[in-house]
Amino acid sequence: MALPVSTVSMTSSVAFGTYRNCLQSLKQIRGADKDPDTKLDVLLSGLAAGIAQTSVMSPGDTVKVRLQCQTESKRRGTNIKLKYTGPINCLLVIVKEEGFMGLYRGSLPLMLRDGPAMSTYFLTYATICEWLAGSSNKKLDWGGVMLAGGLAGMAAWTIGTPMDVIKARMQIDGVRETKRYKGFLHCFAETVRVEGGSVFFRSLGISWLRAFPVNMVVFLTYEVLIGFLQAAPESVDSPRLELE
Repeated sequence: MALPVSTVSMTSSVAFGTYRNCLQSLKQIRGADKDPDTKLDVLLSGLAAGIAQTSVMSPGDTVKVRLQCQTESKRRGTNIKLKYTGPINCLLVIVKEEGFMGLYRGSLPLMLRDGPAMSTYFLTYATICEWLAGSSNKKLDWGGVMLAGGLAGMAAWTIGTPMDVIKARMQIDGVRETKRYKGFLHCFAETVRVEGGSVFFRSLGISWLRAFPVNMVVFLTYEVLIGFLQAAPESVDSPRLELE
């Protein structure tokens, strides 16, 4: 987990930075800098954020999945020599044996996971914030922000879990055994044929348990930092946090 944890701040910076810049750009295109964000603006900006973050997420995620696969084989008592000694060694071995693009194996399902998931993520958050704020557009307290963030995380993983399954399978394909899948579509078709459609949501409960508390903290931190960094309060383009 060392490599993915070390890159999580970079991934979040790319995602939230892309989201806010896209929101601002879309409003400038419409000539409505001071108007509230539309649902379509939020949806498209979230989609761009999800796709953009895969550029920095994919290498660390590939290393994480490979090491987890290796650790699981060892726990099962499989008599194999460990191929990777740690995250950095894993990173270097992948580049040496598969080339730099080996770090981006499974990047297509990762984009197909994060694009729609991040659209849902930000749209759910904005919608719940708007609902909690009511017609008065009052500022939300910390409880409202945390509730909206937690529910947004659960909604995002509901959308993203099927592609997460395909991503993981493509990332480890051929590592422990003969390569099974010819590509993304073949992997998807074979998974459905052999295990049925329910396999895509087998881990959804665990994802929800993780997503709610994690994203409560993510959006609370985001709103607090934006509040500190915002130069002019009147230029805030989403409900701001008011600590009470």
